[in-house]
Amino acid sequence: MTAFVVRRLAGLVPVLFGVSLLIFFITRIIPGDPAIAMLGERGSEQTLERLREELGLNRPLFFDATGFRTSGRLVQLFDSQYFAYMKGLVRGDLGRSVFTRVDVSESLRKRFPATFELTLVAMFFAMVLGIPAGVWAALRRGTIVDTSVMLLALSGVSFPVFWLAIMLIYLFAVTLGWLPPSGRLDVSTQLQPLTGLYVLDGVLRGQWAASWDAIKHLILPGIALGTIPLAIVVRMTRSSMLEVLGQDYVRTARAKGLEERSVVNKHALRNALLPVVTVVGLSFGTLLSGAVLTETVFSWPGIGRWVFDAIAARDYPIIQGGVIFVALIFVLVNALVDFSYALIDPRIQYG
Repeated sequence: MTAFVVRRLAGLVPVLFGVSLLIFFITRIIPGDPAIAMLGERGSEQTLERLREELGLNRPLFFDATGFRTSGRLVQLFDSQYFAYMKGLVRGDLGRSVFTRVDVSESLRKRFPATFELTLVAMFFAMVLGIPAGVWAALRRGTIVDTSVMLLALSGVSFPVFWLAIMLIYLFAVTLGWLPPSGRLDVSTQLQPLTGLYVLDGVLRGQWAASWDAIKHLILPGIALGTIPLAIVVRMTRSSMLEVLGQDYVRTARAKGLEERSVVNKHALRNALLPVVTVVGLSFGTLLSGAVLTETVFSWPGIGRWVFDAIAARDYPIIQGGVIFVALIFVLVNALVDFSYALIDPRIQYG
């Protein structure tokens, strides 16, 4: 097991290197100039050149036209934008925002807990409802219950996230007034963050009203963000359960006279969870990187909207740092999913 873990973690290095190289290229081919975006079209050429030099944008990406001469290639590589970018990554320095001049690492530290907390709520919503619904549909295959559950699952995938978010706000915030429409806390709530996870911070500081306020702010965006993974979890659980329920060991357990609840929970469900766990891991990583629409509609101060705004502003350090950080979280989550297989099914052995 230890050897497998070491090999699995070592395999993450080339993946992250490939992501870093790819995002460096993509950011440089985005049309536009950060210097012009900062100064506007009326900035003088001298001012633009001075700003490009300050930001390092006047350096070659790798080599300029003369850099293909063997004598100058290595020198130019060390003075290139790519070398400075990789040197910063190795040191853990993601650079500073082109516009705000704030460290990208500091911004990530402040914004990641918001996205992480929202993702946890969305996945909790998807799993708590999705797994029982999938099992229920599988046990009643071909009935009106099965059809209704699958119809709801199909609707969850079909509804656009932004439309569902707006409908939730209109119904529960505007019409009924039960829940807040946006943000993480009410303006009247004072909470000094410890971890950045406001629900947990309120508990740690003994401010139960702040925790409850944070929970109320999480409900609507959590439902909107968790609808698609909920539909996926329902369909995957149903499919996996139908396959397992047809296995010989399930029929044998029933023939021995075991209660149906014991057959389903102890024999069928545990063996059906492996593909569900895989889907949950992939969905978790996807939500961390793809919550742009939800964060925008609910004015949620997370990573998705932050990176999206940086793309529009040609803020290279934020784009690079945000994407690499999300990629790191994504591959780590999938590694943890691989490690969890042996805990769910003891028959699995890692060579």
